[in-house]
Amino acid sequence: MRSPRSLVGGTPAAEFTIGFDGRELPAQPGQSVAAVLWAAGILAWRTTRGAAAPRGAFCGIGACFDCLVTVNGHPNQRACLVPARPGDAVTTQEGTGRADLAV
Repeated sequence: MRSPRSLVGGTPAAEFTIGFDGRELPAQPGQSVAAVLWAAGILAWRTTRGAAAPRGAFCGIGACFDCLVTVNGHPNQRACLVPARPGDAVTTQEGTGRADLAV
C-alpha cells in the first residue's frame, strides 16, 4: 500500500503519551493536540457555553475557536495549534473554560 510515509521513506519517531480526560493517548513528535485526539477517534472535546453542544476541530488552522481545550490547567487553548508534548494533561473544555470569563 502506498502512503506518504512510504513515498518519502520516513519512519515514525518514538511515541510518547498525553493524557486526555483520564485516558492515556499515544502521540508522536510534531503532532498537534487535535491530531492526537483525531487519531484516537475523539472528534469532540469542547462544549459550547449556552447549549453545551459538542465541538471539535472545524478549520484546523487556528482561525476559529471550535477546538478549544484546557492544556495543563490553561483553558482556551486551540488544539489545532498546540503541539502535543510528553505528559501533557488535556481536558475537555466546558463553556468558557473558567468562571471569570462568563458573560
